[in-house]
Amino acid sequence: MTRVWFNKTFSSVYGALNLIRQGDTSETYRLICSSPNPHAIAPLAAHEAALEPSGLKGAEYVDWCLAFCREQHVDIFVPGKEASLVGSRRDAFDAIGTRVMSAAPPAALDLLHNKAEFYATASAPTAPSPEFAVFESLEQFDEAYARMRADHPMLCMKPSVSVYGIGFRKILEDRSGFDLLMAGDAYRIDLRSLRELLERATSFRPMLLMPYLAGHEFSVDCVAEDGVLVCAVARCKPLVAGAGQEIVVREDIQQACTDLVAQFALNGNVNIQFREGDEGLRVLEINPRMSGGIAMASLAGPNLPYLGLAVFDCGRTAVDVPAIEAGLRVGEVTQALRLA
Repeated sequence: MTRVWFNKTFSSVYGALNLIRQGDTSETYRLICSSPNPHAIAPLAAHEAALEPSGLKGAEYVDWCLAFCREQHVDIFVPGKEASLVGSRRDAFDAIGTRVMSAAPPAALDLLHNKAEFYATASAPTAPSPEFAVFESLEQFDEAYARMRADHPMLCMKPSVSVYGIGFRKILEDRSGFDLLMAGDAYRIDLRSLRELLERATSFRPMLLMPYLAGHEFSVDCVAEDGVLVCAVARCKPLVAGAGQEIVVREDIQQACTDLVAQFALNGNVNIQFREGDEGLRVLEINPRMSGGIAMASLAGPNLPYLGLAVFDCGRTAVDVPAIEAGLRVGEVTQALRLA
């Protein structure tokens, strides 16, 4: 039996582990999941749970991972925490018989986490990068805002490095900060308040100013093998809440995924985000990991977490990829779990 370890990562791995176990009808894989939180949910879906030491990071954490793989006889390591550092020390893991399932080479992983560098580099003709400007001061913001606002009805901002959409805001000119506070709107900010905040900040990390893309957003869960796209399931998110998400099959999205997977030598399970604007489809980001919605995507036919693991382990020619059921509408509900 092949022992597969998922270390600390996003809580959505709980659903992915369940899907791997469902797809693994021959019981080839024994799943291990670890977390520094003794009450974490994700390990409940694995065959074995392990507790990670809290506070470790960087090279010390990777050293601990090496020791864990050696002691637990791990055959395949799927890193979440410190994935770039783990990938950079793949030879050390190979030496003890552990194969590291990295989503991309270390240099590519670092680039994907920086949206400014990603936008400047990404090459996908059917879904090019959006227009953007980097600003690190009020003066740079004002210059970029005046220039871009002349061509676009609404702009938005986000940190160059961020997750979960933290820091993203649509910039409004016709609403006050008080109006937005009372509306409980976490993703919009008025221009006056934003300028005041930037003026008061002595320094802040690089931010991006971009046209707001008002069309549909597409989250595409992909399986890849060393730069070759094996499968891509696209979910179209609704413009209004409560309508679920629709599985779509579009040639432009499939081609963009093929191009980006090849450019960044993507591998295993990755997620690529796109959005439509006045000038067509644009790529927003590549998440070098499973998305939180991968279970919804897997309802369309391909069991994506299982395929990602099986393709890495045995190669794409050894697996059958089911057809994608286009037009399917999917959603998720919360589920109560007993933790102890």
